[in-house]
Amino acid sequence: MLMKDLFELTEIADEYLKSDKTVEISIINSIKDIVFNNGYFGIAQINTIAGDLEYNSKKIAKYIRFASAVGLEAVVFPEFALNGFPIGDVVKRHGVLLSDTKKWLKEIAEFAGNTVALVGFMEQSGDSSKYYNSVAVLRYGQVQRIIRKQVISNTSRYNDNKYQVADISDDDLYCGYGITIGDEIFSDKQILQLVYNKRPKLFINCALNTYADSRKILRANCYSYFASKYKKPFIYVNQTGANDNILFDGTSRVYDASGNLIARAKYCEEQFLIVNPTGGEGKIYPLPDGYDIGLRDNEEFSLYYGDLERIYKSLVTGVKDYFSKCGFKRAVLGLSGGLDSTVCAVILADALGKENVFGVSMPSHITSKESKTDAEQLANNLGIGFAEAPIWEMVETTALSLNGLFTNVEKKWNVRYKNPYTPDNIQARSRAMFLWGISNEFESCVPIATSDKSEAYMGYATINGDMSGGFAPIADITKTKLFALAKWINKNRPQKDVIPQSVIDKRPGAELAIDPKTGKPLKAEDALMPYEFLDEIIWRIENKHQCYNELLNTVFVYEKRNNISKVQKQEWLDKFYRRMSTAFYKWSIMPPFVMVEPHSINSCDYTQPITTSHINYKGADVKYINSCLGSNSGA
Repeated sequence: MLMKDLFELTEIADEYLKSDKTVEISIINSIKDIVFNNGYFGIAQINTIAGDLEYNSKKIAKYIRFASAVGLEAVVFPEFALNGFPIGDVVKRHGVLLSDTKKWLKEIAEFAGNTVALVGFMEQSGDSSKYYNSVAVLRYGQVQRIIRKQVISNTSRYNDNKYQVADISDDDLYCGYGITIGDEIFSDKQILQLVYNKRPKLFINCALNTYADSRKILRANCYSYFASKYKKPFIYVNQTGANDNILFDGTSRVYDASGNLIARAKYCEEQFLIVNPTGGEGKIYPLPDGYDIGLRDNEEFSLYYGDLERIYKSLVTGVKDYFSKCGFKRAVLGLSGGLDSTVCAVILADALGKENVFGVSMPSHITSKESKTDAEQLANNLGIGFAEAPIWEMVETTALSLNGLFTNVEKKWNVRYKNPYTPDNIQARSRAMFLWGISNEFESCVPIATSDKSEAYMGYATINGDMSGGFAPIADITKTKLFALAKWINKNRPQKDVIPQSVIDKRPGAELAIDPKTGKPLKAEDALMPYEFLDEIIWRIENKHQCYNELLNTVFVYEKRNNISKVQKQEWLDKFYRRMSTAFYKWSIMPPFVMVEPHSINSCDYTQPITTSHINYKGADVKYINSCLGSNSGA
């Protein structure tokens, strides 16, 4: 019963710590009666802003002050907690960031009394272009020791080798804590040195890890293994929240000396935990459904997505943090009545508040009555702002002006397309003009790009049109997963069935052109291929690294449900590679979007030259190579 009281009290104190309010003295005293001088640690899973030393320092000082007030033995912060991360080349161009870090750190130390505070920060090294990845040990109002990362990864997605330099001072033990920083925990040499040379009473790992890190499950297993093998408790503290494209998942953990998980913080939420590693006391908060899905190489593609709760929480966190950390407050987006803009609107409303989201229906002469109705119904269900702004006058005026220009260009360039996409793109860019106009007219407002990952792979989006915006919430999610997410939202969101069922039931289409075969607006799958088939190609390339011929000879889930010929399959694969190879330049100018999947086309995770459109994805046999090279019998 006593422990339950402690964890309930900690949750109450945590709400105060995340607000501008001071923790009530009665709560502090109640916690102090339980934990004072009894070997309890504080886990400060915080959400930082990259480069904002003032914001981060105030937060850290507040947590240290509380930890000292209740009498914790120590409070542990994540890697780079003081500076925030990622910081990129800023530290190289603006040295004030590192020089000021020392000043803030010294003042923060004033709040550390008898409680030890471990704070991750960036420290200038002897090389002015690089820095140490360090943890400061604060106690009795002073920086008592600095521990530096000794093993720098050469496989990090953050380019650790470019920015960080290792320090081999062999100074990683304080008060019996064996302290490691980030992924150096995977270094056998580092662990063995700690265990056999230093004999720590427990391990502490100050870290900075994302959900999309493929070693996520390995990390958790390693912590448990180290604790059980060396009979020492293990504390792992991770950052949470999103900075630009990167999402830090939190889920800080504590293991007892037998390797049993005794405490775990929430996913993608700032949180303060109080634990007793030696006494085995802590609280385990649940992970979202599907947390471990997507990282097992042997799993097969399936349309039954089990990680939708995680996706939803990740997208909401990504939007919320991007807007708040950039100083934005409001979002405006086009509501087409289609799936993509619908899911975006829900995510935005939940992240920013319905009063800060405005949806605009921008019909053309092609737009169906159902699309306009669905858009308005969604806006009413969500309680967001809504207006209808027809685009046909702008489209007609723009087309008229362009046709005169095209006539003059054609006199010089006699290579005009017979069936150009110009009319389609004029519509998309006219809509973007309306959204950017609202953004320019109303303060702290950002227009939203609603493109998804399936469209991005196919280049099925218009630059300065539906790709245009300050943020792209769903750019890391495929179309079939968005359909599943829409159904999940209707079932699990506090307000049920917010998405009109007609949106989920209709076949996706941009309603930019008429299909000559049907006389109706062209559907996306008719222009591309069935999304179930398309998304499995993407999944197999990203997860299995399968090549063209392997894909051709693999039985897709879609094929099990539908009878298609090998010729049809080959046509779809040819179209996929043809369109993908010309879409790379669109990837390069995609607005920022948070990565929520283990594999992404985000440049933070995947880089590819734009000028690789001539890759032969089918592969070449020796006969073909020889025919290209010609005979070697003479010059």
